[in-house]
Amino acid sequence: MDRVSLDQIDQRILAELTKNARMSHAELATKVLLSRNAVRQRIERMERQGYIQGYTIVAGPPGQGSVSAFLMVYRKDRVRGSDVITVLRSIPEVVLCDVVSGDFDLLVRVEARSLERVQEIWEQIAAIPGVTDTVTAMTLSSYIRRAPGGARATE
Repeated sequence: MDRVSLDQIDQRILAELTKNARMSHAELATKVLLSRNAVRQRIERMERQGYIQGYTIVAGPPGQGSVSAFLMVYRKDRVRGSDVITVLRSIPEVVLCDVVSGDFDLLVRVEARSLERVQEIWEQIAAIPGVTDTVTAMTLSSYIRRAPGGARATE
């Protein structure tokens, strides 16, 4: 089956479903500014393509394990660069975005289903007006992962 890349509306649908997978098509349609029928058709397409599996959001194409990367992002205007953060919020695979001190402004963690999806996200971020540079570090292994508050999610 041919897989179509996710456009910004698909990404917004996945982001909303990630927050609340039980959201009705009507409510989701209001949030993404589409008709209920258009949202239903997009969800059905993403289910056929494997982006949505078993009512669980799978960010990226199926068939490969989870790929994690950190992107260090430098913004042209460190103080007024909120447009960059707005775009990052719309990408479902972005699981962390922190403003940091040092050479780069933002530390962004991406968790995707494939290297190809990480590259697509990197290209999308690099093309955001106001982003002047990025450095990407792929996660090779993860030994400690804690939920907020110190509870261990995985080790």
